[in-house]
Amino acid sequence: MPELPEVEVVRAGLAPAVTGALVTGVEVLDERALTRHTGGGTQFEGALVGRRTQSAARRGKFLWLPLEESGEDAECLVAHLGMSGQLLLREPGAPCERHERIRLDIHHPDHGDLAVVFADQRTFGSLAIDVLVATPDGAAGGRGSRLAAVPSQVRHIARDPLDPAFSDTGFRAALGRRASAVKRVLLDQTVASGIGNIYADEALWAARIHPETPALALSSRAAGRLLGEVRTVLEKALAEGGTSFDAQYVNVNGQAGYFAHSLNAYGRTGEPCPRCGRPIVRVAFMNRSSHFCPACQRGR
Repeated sequence: MPELPEVEVVRAGLAPAVTGALVTGVEVLDERALTRHTGGGTQFEGALVGRRTQSAARRGKFLWLPLEESGEDAECLVAHLGMSGQLLLREPGAPCERHERIRLDIHHPDHGDLAVVFADQRTFGSLAIDVLVATPDGAAGGRGSRLAAVPSQVRHIARDPLDPAFSDTGFRAALGRRASAVKRVLLDQTVASGIGNIYADEALWAARIHPETPALALSSRAAGRLLGEVRTVLEKALAEGGTSFDAQYVNVNGQAGYFAHSLNAYGRTGEPCPRCGRPIVRVAFMNRSSHFCPACQRGR
């Protein structure tokens, strides 16, 4: 599943093309891509054509394009990529992509005509038109937006660790209140958004913390070290274009990220730990897997 770095790479790629662009046409090829939208395909198309997209914003794994206001409520086009969703930029009239679900034709005052394609092999992703609601703290809703607002579907999602308005104190306090495994807390989107399974494993490895350590057992110093490693891992993955294990995650130009070559724990079962040489192990965790070094990341 695309996590914060992958979605941010997509957002950054979309931003120059969609900021100030006019939606000139919409084609819904598969209404399964509208599972988060309250209307059908015809209503979705009619509500977008003739509107301008103001920017490309992101919080955690959610992406949205604020729309030029046309009524009482400010609205946006919100996207969640699910397991295999892709947002691609294509030339106007480009052939249909494999697994294409929705296509938006846009006109940008500087870049001319373009197509924004939403493709999704597993159909767990979606697009929707949603209202924007004010952020409780009055800060910008997410990366790429100056508006102090988020889609209503995103308001329950916490800020991510790369957000300037993220509260380090609040994060440490949340760890101190929870007896559950620290990895479970890292994956809790109401505590910190966008981290995901890959980057949780990598940050815990870097911080030398066993994934099943009770969160409240971490000292303030260990909690601060973990948060620092989370940020380091996310920033490095972002710089390397995200993590691609197959063709399902790509940027807006269809190119894969290469952070998979920098992984120290995730997906390296049986391989030597880069730090101590002991084999990395894999155990079941919350319908997923945890990867860690039993020597470097000792359990309590």
